[in-house]
Amino acid sequence: MIFCSYCINDREIRAMVEGLKNSGNCTQCGATNASIYDTDINSVLTTVFENLFNIYTPATMLPVDYPRTEITMLKDEMQTTWKIFNNLDDRQIYEIITSICPDLYHDSPELFDGPIGISELYDPVYIEKHSVLKTNYWENFVSELIRVNRFHTNHINLLILEKICSYTRKKYEKGTIFYRGRISSSSGYNLEEMSAPPSEKSSAGRANSQGISCLYLANDVETTIHEVRAGAFDYVAVGKFELQKDIVIVDLNNIDKISPFIETLDSVEYAINKEHLNKLNREMGKALRRSDSVLDYVPTQYVSDFIKSVNIEEEYGKYAGIEYNSTMKKKGYNLAIFYPELFECIGVDIYYVDSLLYATKPALF
Repeated sequence: MIFCSYCINDREIRAMVEGLKNSGNCTQCGATNASIYDTDINSVLTTVFENLFNIYTPATMLPVDYPRTEITMLKDEMQTTWKIFNNLDDRQIYEIITSICPDLYHDSPELFDGPIGISELYDPVYIEKHSVLKTNYWENFVSELIRVNRFHTNHINLLILEKICSYTRKKYEKGTIFYRGRISSSSGYNLEEMSAPPSEKSSAGRANSQGISCLYLANDVETTIHEVRAGAFDYVAVGKFELQKDIVIVDLNNIDKISPFIETLDSVEYAINKEHLNKLNREMGKALRRSDSVLDYVPTQYVSDFIKSVNIEEEYGKYAGIEYNSTMKKKGYNLAIFYPELFECIGVDIYYVDSLLYATKPALF
């Protein structure tokens, strides 16, 4: 069977296919003169796919109390959990994975043809040691921090969190531009007034507790204006911020999209944590309503403080900040920079909001 790098969404696998330097026409997506992989000739993908497939157990061998809702098909896992393939249907995915691993398919056809699950997903001993959340529930972690112990908790495995964060390192080079907005009058603010407030005036935010200064930035002007939640007829001063030195941040946008084919990654450990990590990214970007309490920020503040503390003996720690998805603007994203002096405001523009477009849906109770 022949498929090409355009059929692959996973960066590690795509690089392996492109590294073969084989060009031709793809029989799956129809691409011409593409980097192709021929399962009749090539075998470089066999071992890495077998390693991933072997984290799964046929449903007939799972514990009797294993939740039926967690049982799925291998071809579906390749898309829903790992997002390995790009615009291929179920039949194509099934044919590709069975062609990549013909010996495993011959020896264990039930892995490919029947329902499967990850046995460790509900193994309390494994969860205690390998899950970011030891109880396996985000709600328990939140309740512990808000109502029991604000600064120290046994509900989270910080070593596992640090390990996973290391796979989401993202570099930004000196000179990179981001933006920060403030609702203002028509005269706006000067350059000095656009930076993060000093510690004594810092209110609680997603990534900082009250009294700790943190610079919140957005990737473009439109996202910035959405993030400040400007109303109709408001003026918004938008500062243009330039990065003063190369930095490394933790990219929460991609924390649940790490390739399972990275050689040093524990795929089982990562699989049981994917939903927790996705929840963390959603919580980081969630906009609070006026009626919400600043206590709702406590879980993300806790995680942010930990990330900031990694290698704190370095001038700016191991990580200078966190990148997370914007829930206010589709495809927008934000930075929470732990050290505001890393960015300098080099210009301010004033925007006027002349109209708003509301999108609504029925509230579910």
